[in-house]
Amino acid sequence: MMAALSIRQPWAWLVVQGYKDIENRDWPTNFRGPLLVHAGLTMTRSDYEQAAQLLDEAGLLPPGGLPAYEALPRGGLVGWTRVVDCCQEHASPWKQADRWGFVLRDSQPMPFLPLKGRLNFFNVPKAALQGWAAA
Repeated sequence: MMAALSIRQPWAWLVVQGYKDIENRDWPTNFRGPLLVHAGLTMTRSDYEQAAQLLDEAGLLPPGGLPAYEALPRGGLVGWTRVVDCCQEHASPWKQADRWGFVLRDSQPMPFLPLKGRLNFFNVPKAALQGWAAA
C-alpha cells in the first residue's frame, strides 16, 4: 500500500511540478514519507479562474502560467511528493496563516492514472500502481 492525498486542481499540478512546497490543511499529521498526489474531481471554471487570479496577485503564478482549464486532469493520480514535516509556521509563500502546513519535497509529475479519491490520507494498493511509473 502507498499513502495518497487528494488535492484539488490547479493546486495538485502546482505540487507535482515542484512549485508549491506546502499543502495547507486544517488538521495536523504525523505522516512522513512518500505520498501519491491525487487530483480531486472537483474544480469549476470559476475555481480555476479564482486560483489563477490569486496566484497572479501573490506573485506565485509559474512562468508561462497554469495549464488550460481543460488540460488539468481530475479524478486520479498525477504524481508524488514526499512529506518531510508538518508545521504551523513556515517561511514558504505557500503557507497560509492559521493552517497546518505539510512541507513537501522531491515532487514529481507522473502520467495520469484514473482513481477514485477519498478525504484525508488514503491507501492505494500497490497492484493498482503496477506499470504506472513506466507509462
